[in-house]
Amino acid sequence: MTQETINEVLKFRDDRDWKQFHNPKDLAISISLEAAELLEVFQWSAEDVRCEKKLDKIKEELADVVNYCILMADACGLDLDEIVCEKIKRNTEKYPVEKAFGCKEKYTELKG
Repeated sequence: MTQETINEVLKFRDDRDWKQFHNPKDLAISISLEAAELLEVFQWSAEDVRCEKKLDKIKEELADVVNYCILMADACGLDLDEIVCEKIKRNTEKYPVEKAFGCKEKYTELKG
């Protein structure tokens, strides 16, 4: 994601004077609600976990989740690139390739 895109999300918020409503608690709730709407796309889909026919709805709901994540990072004064890179570093330590390659187990269950 580019800084330009992040700036567009923040501008959309600022143009409407909504920053006053965007505290971390309410943004966290909004992220969770939008993630639930994304999950709803797959509700009752049984074995149909493919997404080709659902891409429009997936894009819409995923964009909502990402937008709220941008707003949450801004409200908390966090740099998205920095926190994502830090998380990748921690996950690299927890899931070394030689143990995790092709495995779905949690890091505490990895063998090797």
